[in-house]
Amino acid sequence: MTPVETTGGFASEAIALQESELTLPALDVATALGIGETALEIAHARSLPIAVEVRIGDWVAFHIAMPGTDASNNTWITRKAAVIALTGHSTMYERVKAEENGIDWHAVNQAPEDIYAIHGGGFPLNVKGIGCRGSIMITGLPQVDDHKLVVEVLETYLSKQRG
Repeated sequence: MTPVETTGGFASEAIALQESELTLPALDVATALGIGETALEIAHARSLPIAVEVRIGDWVAFHIAMPGTDASNNTWITRKAAVIALTGHSTMYERVKAEENGIDWHAVNQAPEDIYAIHGGGFPLNVKGIGCRGSIMITGLPQVDDHKLVVEVLETYLSKQRG
């Protein structure tokens, strides 16, 4: 597979820009639930076979599994969350950056592949003026689609908040 096939043709700079633009004013339980409910609305409307988790730090504040998912989705969520906790960046950013630099991300970060997944669909929840305070993970679709859906969920949530 070419990088475009595995990473959607993304550039790390563009993903870093998404991370900085999709900043929350605060992250509390109501925010986590609102983000999760936004993901759930989109999943229902499109009948998507996804699992979604929103965390505040290490605490799971929202989790939903749609029809078509199974226990393996929880493993993917945990592995994606581990990447965000380690780096403060999205899983797609880490994958693309590693490919751009031609490195073995797992070896360089001493992060075993069975614990850390640099597959799209994990995204930091950055709070304005503070940085990464939590994460959202979506799994069940091809990784590029997982990433695009996370971005759409956050854009939709933030748009609703702005009125």
